[in-house]
Amino acid sequence: MQLDTIDRKLLNFLQEDCKRTNKELSLLLDLSVTAVYERIKKLERASIISAYKAQLNKHAVHRAFVVFCHIKLIQHSKDYLTKFEKEVVKLSEVLECYHVSGDYDYILKVLVKDMDAYREFMVNKITVLQHIGSTHSTFMINEVKHSTAIKL
Repeated sequence: MQLDTIDRKLLNFLQEDCKRTNKELSLLLDLSVTAVYERIKKLERASIISAYKAQLNKHAVHRAFVVFCHIKLIQHSKDYLTKFEKEVVKLSEVLECYHVSGDYDYILKVLVKDMDAYREFMVNKITVLQHIGSTHSTFMINEVKHSTAIKL
């Protein structure tokens, strides 16, 4: 689907605040409410808009300890990769998981309450997964930038 200028503006507005009403968006875009509604539905049907979500304050929900956990598997076979990926998606502490190139096979973004909770996570959930050769953990000191928006 080809995005026009209005689609791009609409998507940027929705990424800033997806709770804006169609009426608010229509005023920002100088379109009718119906036109805004139809554009949003078209973008949803095309899977350009894939979800609407609330962003939580990590401190308020006691999950402000952020760890980037690098994982190396003992082998790079399809079977090992598939098994690891099926297991890691079940772990609620893991917000993001990326299969990467380089010294490690995967990078996980893990959110927990504190260092004790991370140790518990590692001992009871990560080390019990099969085919893990090694891990390396990096702890966040300060969040300099966090965004989910894709500027169009």
